[in-house]
Amino acid sequence: MSKKSQGKKQERLDQLNYFGKTLVRRCSSQCELCEDSGVSLHIYEVAPIPKEPEIDHCLMICEACEQNLSSAKHMQVDHWRCLSKTMWGEVAAAKVLAIALLKHLGEKNAWAQEALEMAYLDEDEQQWVDDCLLFQK
Repeated sequence: MSKKSQGKKQERLDQLNYFGKTLVRRCSSQCELCEDSGVSLHIYEVAPIPKEPEIDHCLMICEACEQNLSSAKHMQVDHWRCLSKTMWGEVAAAKVLAIALLKHLGEKNAWAQEALEMAYLDEDEQQWVDDCLLFQK
C-alpha cells in the first residue's frame, strides 16, 4: 500500500472515529446487530460506502459480527439468528444490513427465508438493500 493510500485510509478512519461518541450513545454500548454487550465495539460502514463518511451508514458492531461479515466462507450461520430481531430496529443501517444478510443466508437456511417473508422496508431502505453488495469483490 502506498503512502498516499495509507494516508487516505487513515484520514477516513479519523473521520469515522469522529462519530464514535454519538454511535456509542445510540447503541448503548451494545452491538447494533447481535446486541452483545460488554465487548469491544468497532465502527462498521454499511455498503455502498459513500465517498465521504456518513453517520447514517455506520454501525457499532462486535468482533464476532465483524469476523462473520469479513468472509462468507467462514461465516458462523447460527450467529445471525439474531437478525430476525435486528430487522425491526430503528437504525436504518442495521435494518438494511440485517435484510441483506438474511437474503444471503436465505439461499441455504429456511429460518432466514422465513424471517425475510415478514420483513418490511420503505422504498429508500429497499434501494439500499439492493445496492448493498455483500461478499462480492
